[in-house]
Amino acid sequence: MISIPAPAKLNLYLHVTGKRADGYHLLDSLVVFADVHDTVSVELAPELSLTNNGPFGDGLAVDESNLVMRAARQLCDMTGIQSGARITLTKRLPVASGIGGGSADAAASIKALVRLWDLHPGQHDLSGLALGLGADVPVCLFGQAAFMGGIGDDLEPAGHLPEIPMVLVNPGVDVSTPSVFEARHGAFSISARCTEPPDTMAQLIDLLNEARGNDLMVPAMTLEPIIGQALSMLDQLPDCRFARMSGSGATCFGFFETMSDAEVAVGQIRNNRPDWWVVATRLISDTRSLSAEIAI
Repeated sequence: MISIPAPAKLNLYLHVTGKRADGYHLLDSLVVFADVHDTVSVELAPELSLTNNGPFGDGLAVDESNLVMRAARQLCDMTGIQSGARITLTKRLPVASGIGGGSADAAASIKALVRLWDLHPGQHDLSGLALGLGADVPVCLFGQAAFMGGIGDDLEPAGHLPEIPMVLVNPGVDVSTPSVFEARHGAFSISARCTEPPDTMAQLIDLLNEARGNDLMVPAMTLEPIIGQALSMLDQLPDCRFARMSGSGATCFGFFETMSDAEVAVGQIRNNRPDWWVVATRLISDTRSLSAEIAI
């Protein structure tokens, strides 16, 4: 059996820079990852199959409406592989939450199946396969901190960022990404990439506060006001140094000086909202540092 972690993806900033004639929006975003993750495990089997487990596994489809199964099927079609696989998705991240859970799962399934079936990645258009599955799948397949542009196809390594203790908060609402984009109004933003990665949390916060925001935050909060409540609760914690929504929502993240501060913050939020998903984690720049197994 081969197991691959599928970590939460975070948009530290996200600008909508334009819209193509085909309706796809153009983006500019600094994408990093967290060390909390789903896990995709695969083993050889006569046919392709998918089983879900974990805290958020109930009710998830096991057909090709699930990105994991769709990625596996399309990888088969691309490579002509005749083998099957038994795939298990351990789902620890909330669904439709702005942290790329489904995209990370799809990317992890591609990585796991390439190893299981002994494929040679350079012989196949895995980046094209990833982009066809969704805008966040290429950066999740890349697995390193990156500036993401275009429709998700333009990736530029962002270098090593500080491993900052964080708290992730999701108030338990599913947010439709197309609906959030449709609710966005106003002018487009400009690209805001930096040339040198920050060395410290303070430097990163200064960079993010310098004309870099999340253009989808206001429309997401308009559709789901509880996101604003989650962000406000996080931002008002005395040890929180910076807070923002990731992606199209609803998950928000906050920076803390130490993991101890982050864990205390988790307890404070849970005391107020025990129905919310809250976790202490850490910003990482390279997903290869992750172990596939963590406690559920």
